[in-house]
Amino acid sequence: MKSLLTCCLMSCVPLIAAETDSADAWEWTFESGWLSQVGSNTDAEYEIIPTQLTLRSPVVWTWWQDESGARIVVRNRFSALYETIIQGPEDYYLGFNAAPSIEYWLPSGNTSLFFSIGGGAGWINSSGGTDGQGQDLAFNWFSQFGLRQRIGENASLLGGLYFIHHSNLGMTTPNPGIDALGFTLGMGWTF
Repeated sequence: MKSLLTCCLMSCVPLIAAETDSADAWEWTFESGWLSQVGSNTDAEYEIIPTQLTLRSPVVWTWWQDESGARIVVRNRFSALYETIIQGPEDYYLGFNAAPSIEYWLPSGNTSLFFSIGGGAGWINSSGGTDGQGQDLAFNWFSQFGLRQRIGENASLLGGLYFIHHSNLGMTTPNPGIDALGFTLGMGWTF
């Protein structure tokens, strides 16, 4: 039994101590979570399940680095969005967004804090009325702050706070927007 436990622990070492820095590779992430209406853009009480498939580029710019290997880098971030609106006048939002991903990597290259702020556009099945979105074309603006932990040579876990705003940029009257805040959890794969 002791040798079986030793073998299991030894097989986990490569998962914990990967040698290459994930920031220097392409990365796919798949995240989902839960968001709730905040603010006063509408009287509708939105609850949203955000789902996003994101592609991050290798490092495009190193902002800062110290002798220990800790560094702040910038990567490109492109996401396809599908949001299930579980409470509110609409049912779904389908869109895309893009942003820089600003990441602080610890010296090990296995853990990072990341921050993104950007926007895009998409399609919502608008319901009209005073609380619902006034048209199907809707733009989005988002910010995300999170933590990534590598769990294998090419795999990582992600979690963070996520805010999204949907608006039609004043193209309809009334012009309610959606402001939703919550969390996301996900997996990442580098290649």
